[in-house]
Amino acid sequence: MITTCKDGRTARNTQVMVPEMEQETISKTDRQWYALQTHSRHEKQVRDRLLAVGIEPLLPLGKQYRQWSDRKVWTTLPIFSGYCFANFALAGSLAVLKTPGVVRIVGAVRPEPIPTEEIAVLQQVSSVNPMMEPCDYLTEGTWVEVIRGPLVGLRGQLVRRMNHHGLVIRASLLQRAALIHIGTDEVAPVR
Repeated sequence: MITTCKDGRTARNTQVMVPEMEQETISKTDRQWYALQTHSRHEKQVRDRLLAVGIEPLLPLGKQYRQWSDRKVWTTLPIFSGYCFANFALAGSLAVLKTPGVVRIVGAVRPEPIPTEEIAVLQQVSSVNPMMEPCDYLTEGTWVEVIRGPLVGLRGQLVRRMNHHGLVIRASLLQRAALIHIGTDEVAPVR
């Protein structure tokens, strides 16, 4: 690009490439989990693109029964629409922010890491791919722990929705929650 200075001289500007830190060179202790806000319905593409550049993504998915115009179908959707999680060091965040589909790294003032306990819950739920539905971010209710089934050890809040019970899991930084369908015989109160 060529620009003209005030005194009539021309100056040549070149694009400066910002060096990105390779995620492999950053020690695992520097990496933390962060929530990424994505463009609408781009969660799976963001997950795949992060994986392609060597950044560990986490996109918890769940099954939902959806009514289409001509039929009802089971679909697999992100538990928290508009968000994906990634494990990286903030020093290498430029690569994450340049990923197509990523809007920002979530945080009140600056990017905030997700607590390890919340990530462990999301990873456990991801491995099962349960029936789920979005729900309000609730702060009241009974805290329970799953004692039977594939989600053993998972803790959350038990709520009743229409004719079934569910376990609410939360991502507090996102102020989002999801309701995992579960039977009352599979849970016990947390003591």
